[in-house]
Amino acid sequence: MQIRLFSTFAYSAVVDKRPIRVPFPSVREVSINYILLLGMVILIGCTTNPKGSFIPDAVPAVPDYSLESAWAALPGRLDSADLVPSSDMIDRQMTAEVDVFFLHPTTYIGKKGEKMWNADLEDEKLNTRTDKTSIKYQATIFNGVGRVYAPRYRQAHLEAFYTRKKKADAAKAIALAYEDVKAAFDYYMEHYNEGRPLVLACHSQGALHAAKLMKEYFDERELKDKLVVAYLIGMPVKGDFFNEIPACETPEQTGCYCTWRTVKDGYYPKKLYVPNANIIVTNPLTWTLDKAFAPAELNAGAVLKKFEKGPILHFIDARADDGLLMVSRPKIPGVPFLPTRNYHIGDMNFFYVNIRQNVQLRVEAYFRGKS
Repeated sequence: MQIRLFSTFAYSAVVDKRPIRVPFPSVREVSINYILLLGMVILIGCTTNPKGSFIPDAVPAVPDYSLESAWAALPGRLDSADLVPSSDMIDRQMTAEVDVFFLHPTTYIGKKGEKMWNADLEDEKLNTRTDKTSIKYQATIFNGVGRVYAPRYRQAHLEAFYTRKKKADAAKAIALAYEDVKAAFDYYMEHYNEGRPLVLACHSQGALHAAKLMKEYFDERELKDKLVVAYLIGMPVKGDFFNEIPACETPEQTGCYCTWRTVKDGYYPKKLYVPNANIIVTNPLTWTLDKAFAPAELNAGAVLKKFEKGPILHFIDARADDGLLMVSRPKIPGVPFLPTRNYHIGDMNFFYVNIRQNVQLRVEAYFRGKS
């Protein structure tokens, strides 16, 4: 059985402030046995492109964020964000002093005859896919330090990040998705936040929306002082995108952002890599911006397909190089090699425990700075 492994990256509105499209890496064919080893990925048998044009009057219903069903994760409810991959990890959401606003990546790939460019929040199969992949394997990273709020949103279809013939439709679909993210954040701030410090965490399409949200709500705004840290993972962010929010340069720095995109060491994707583009790369093994090689011994644990089996210690090394995070080819038990050099799907999971530890470090530093 063959299925398609995909990666989604953000438009260059985030990269260079112009509403043009960043080329994406090509879709790769890999066997189901390989993909199942990376439990956070989305599995699709055949990506079906939306038929026709984006029609504003025919989009799915606007989400009502006063309803619990409009959220993939809420701290006062049992959901996938409450899970932990190891007995020595604790879900501390009910006692945490900070909040985590988490935006999941693309999980909407459509079905045969699909006409919608945006996801329907009443699609239970899609919601289950989101919960069993991104929420379980990514959002759980943050439950040891913060209350996790993860809105569902009318995410843009996967094709919105690949199409060449329907770029205008794609742009409208992405804009609609962002409107939901804004609405969810507004509701969160009014009804849930209660003045608490905030961590922004996201991946891929979620990172696209989060960067725009930061620009609008935090950069040069009073809310900037409430930002502990933002993890804008899986998308390119230029060093001058924000006016007042810097890239994090040390492991304990707060009020800043971390970002990286993972590829095999030495791989420079033709459709993704732009030399000397001032793209920020955080090394999640050292939490610095330098290009020094960080050995696998610094990797505190990756969490892959077998979530409940716990982290894989010393899983992979990392080094930054001109806009990309370079890593050695992953050595996964039972798999001789991964048939791709683009490890976008593992951006967070390769460094699961390092991120979990780092957000704790930054939260502690944030409160020390306020005392």
